[in-house]
Amino acid sequence: MDRPRRLSFDEIAAARAATEQQYGSRRHPIGVMLWNVRSAYNVGSIFRTCDAARVELLLLSGYTPNPQTGKIHKTSLGAEETVPWIHLPDPFEAIAYQRQREHRIIAVELAENARSYATLQRGDFPATFVFGNELIGIRDDILEQCDEALVIPMFGKKHSLNVAVSVGIVLYRAIEALGITG
Repeated sequence: MDRPRRLSFDEIAAARAATEQQYGSRRHPIGVMLWNVRSAYNVGSIFRTCDAARVELLLLSGYTPNPQTGKIHKTSLGAEETVPWIHLPDPFEAIAYQRQREHRIIAVELAENARSYATLQRGDFPATFVFGNELIGIRDDILEQCDEALVIPMFGKKHSLNVAVSVGIVLYRAIEALGITG
């Protein structure tokens, strides 16, 4: 077996060009909604993950910082220029917007009757995943507007992950469920 070798800049650029040729402007049928995520650094990181996962739309809701108001660029490294995003302060408006686009609305939250993120299947899409505030999660009245909830199992003493980490876990499981390979 060959040992790993770091790819050169030219090899990475060629792979990126091949991806653009394969996908064009087409994106995966996945939305991400952030409600009251307070850290601009988390939001910037989520922009980068949404870019990597070719997310269809990132919805910024509540007081979540957006590229025009927050210090997002430091962690997004320009992904705010490549990810389609909108700022809808009202979370119910954001959910209604995605429902009009025929998306299932799926909370990622420690909630009763939540199913494991690992059970996502192709039939769950198109879907928008809702992530809440770093401390309190998703407010009950917003959760009630969701079709269902997913949970990421926790095995340690802490009961949650950083929101940006959670987004990455769910998005890459979603890509796998859609049958998309790299």
